[in-house]
This record gives sequence, structure tokens and C-alpha cells, in this order.
Amino acid sequence: MSTTLVRGAGLGDEVVAHLDAQIASARRLLSVVLRQGQSIRAREVEEVMARLADIQAEMGRRAALEGTRTTILTTAGAQLGIPPHTVTIESLAQLLPPGHAAAALERSAELRGLLAEVVREHAINRVLMRQELSFLDHLMRELGAEPDTGYGDLSGRAVPHAAVRSTQASFRTLDLQA
Repeated sequence: MSTTLVRGAGLGDEVVAHLDAQIASARRLLSVVLRQGQSIRAREVEEVMARLADIQAEMGRRAALEGTRTTILTTAGAQLGIPPHTVTIESLAQLLPPGHAAAALERSAELRGLLAEVVREHAINRVLMRQELSFLDHLMRELGAEPDTGYGDLSGRAVPHAAVRSTQASFRTLDLQA
């Protein structure tokens, strides 16, 4: 099957503009995620929550960008004779004039790098939050004289039922057994 590719500046302009919008969004998202990490490290709860709201707002803006992306991929897929979900930046570049194709490939690489950095920093923030929450859980258990299940035996061995019962018995505040 022979397919004639139509190289159009209109599609090229649309692709490059879309990638620019994606890059701007990814930069904003990275900035917020980095600031959230600083807030977590400084234990500034209000700032952590404010950054979470910023992340949610940016994710909403990114969802709107997906509509444009879907339109571009559908158009490219139809011109290439392939399903939209299989369109790659390299196949899309075939439809663009050389200047637009080079710009699209460059911006796509930059976008992938930014998104990888966002994912990495977000993963670090999640670990930091888990550590902070575990520490707070530990403190609350110490203050409340509750059993410290958060820092228990991590070997995976089962705890004997009698040991659990004796631990529970030592923390009873009201024993209604006759």
C-alpha cells in the first residue's frame, strides 16, 4: 500500500505550539513539585498542602492539553494510515516540513526529559511524605501509649497469637471480663 504524505505547515505549527504548551506545563509542574519537596523537608504542612493544590490545578490544565494531543494524533494517524495510539513523534515528523519536524523532535525530547524529572522528584516527595507520616505515627503511638505496630518485626514472621493477646492486655483501660 503506497501512501502519499502531505507535509503541511498548518499541522507543523499546531504540533510545535502544542509541544511548547506541554513544555510550559511540565516546567510549571516541575517547579511546584520541587517547591513541595522543599516544604516537606521544612515540615511546613500548610505549604505542602498549598503545593498539592497547585499540582492538582496544573494537572487539570494538562488534561485540557490532552484534547489537543488527541486531535493531532487522530489527524496524523489518518494521514499515515495507522491508529492514532500508534503515532510516534518520529512518524508524526514525516508529516511536517523539515524545519517543523526538527523543532518537534527537539521539543519532544525536552518534554520527555522534563516529565522524567517530574516523575523522579514526585517519587522522592512520596518517600519523604511516607517517612514523615511514619515518624508522626510513631510519635502519636508513644504519646498515646499505644502499641507501636509501625516499627514491628519486619522479617515477615508471624507473631504468636498469645503475644498479641498479652500486648493487648497490657493496654486495656477498661476490662469488663468477669
